[in-house]
Amino acid sequence: MSRGAGRPGPRGHDRSGKDRRRGTAAEQRRRGTGGQSGGQSGGQSGGQSGRSGARGTRTADTRQQSGRPAPSTLVELTFLAGLRDVLHDEVVTTLAPRRAPVDVAGRDDALAVRLDGPLADVQRLRTAVAAYVVLHFDVPRPRSLTSGDHLARIVDAVYASLRVAGSSSFRFEAAGADSAVFQRLAALVHEATGLIHDPQDGELVLRVRRGAPAGSTAHGGRATTVPDPGWDVLVRVGPRPLSARTWRVADYPGALNATIAAAIVRLAGVRDDDRVLNLMCGSGTLLVERLLVGPAAAAVGVDDSPAALDAARANLAAARSRATLVQADALLPLPAEIVPSARDRDLEVPISTGSHDLARPGGFDVVLVDPPWGGLHGAHAQAAEVHAGVLRAARAAAAPGARCVVVTHEVKVMERCLRDAADLWTLRQTLRVYAKGHHPRVYVLDAA
Repeated sequence: MSRGAGRPGPRGHDRSGKDRRRGTAAEQRRRGTGGQSGGQSGGQSGGQSGRSGARGTRTADTRQQSGRPAPSTLVELTFLAGLRDVLHDEVVTTLAPRRAPVDVAGRDDALAVRLDGPLADVQRLRTAVAAYVVLHFDVPRPRSLTSGDHLARIVDAVYASLRVAGSSSFRFEAAGADSAVFQRLAALVHEATGLIHDPQDGELVLRVRRGAPAGSTAHGGRATTVPDPGWDVLVRVGPRPLSARTWRVADYPGALNATIAAAIVRLAGVRDDDRVLNLMCGSGTLLVERLLVGPAAAAVGVDDSPAALDAARANLAAARSRATLVQADALLPLPAEIVPSARDRDLEVPISTGSHDLARPGGFDVVLVDPPWGGLHGAHAQAAEVHAGVLRAARAAAAPGARCVVVTHEVKVMERCLRDAADLWTLRQTLRVYAKGHHPRVYVLDAA
């Protein structure tokens, strides 16, 4: 059973029968009540940590009445290689922190940011892999984390995560996670929260690592001055990473990573009046990610595989998003009835049935393309034909001033095709990302 309500606070190492009865009552309260430990999230609540949820609420109310700001929460956001700048921009525009995110010292896959708003806001981020509440402890070894004040801060962070999304179990990610020290810490976290310690498959992740080296720039841009770097405890927000999409109910071989798809959507730009075309749409990842960010005047997905379109249909339904799905060869002219007007949205602009007629452009403002790559679909021998064809098809369906984004692993082929298609598209930006052992590139194009 998921637990995410107000907590009784960590208890001592030995529990009498009376203590066990108290624990049972507290467990019942957790099952039947909502979160009551108001506002004290993560590493800022050490002094409040052993107190009841109700008292925590009163403390927060008193602080608001006195005009003092509520404490911020230090959050670490991980990302796929290549998406650092995209995530940075998303954090700034979506969460509007008082200070921009900063790189985490010693890491090349994480940003740190202080949040003043609800921790649940991190769920709005679509280009992050995971979010963690960050606690720092000036202690020489993990054994010290089992002491009262330190343990209480960890438990507070666990409950901050549970209030966002419930979990029934937890696990440690740390060197020596199977040691007696971590077994002891696990037992104490279990006593305080009721969560089951499952070392292999625990839902809620508690990551323990060495702190930033002395003298380096650590979280929030503050310089670390203590000789010993201490230890960090990171509590993941929610039982699953942010990158695990609940809408993906139908998988399809070679489906695009959702965080990369979300990055592509941001690079293409999002406008409410955009008419969006997704060529070679597969299971609908790009379509879903685009429609979850904001409305579109039209959204059309094209693929020649019935199985892929069935998967796209199921995923769109799970995401409560609507798009027109068309079974067709994306390298051939699109059916005229699905192509909006280039200038007048109420006037259909036909395209030729023999070859792409670039003198009579279509009306899609955004064209997203994920041609086959990685070996699961298609073959390298046909890559040049596919990429050249899809660039022509995209331009034929595009309105003047349209944007196009293509993600592909066939880098040399794509760049050769772009040179040959210089009269169709101009290259604005390239981005190298990481996905499933590959390093595809994202190409952002503007209609020539």
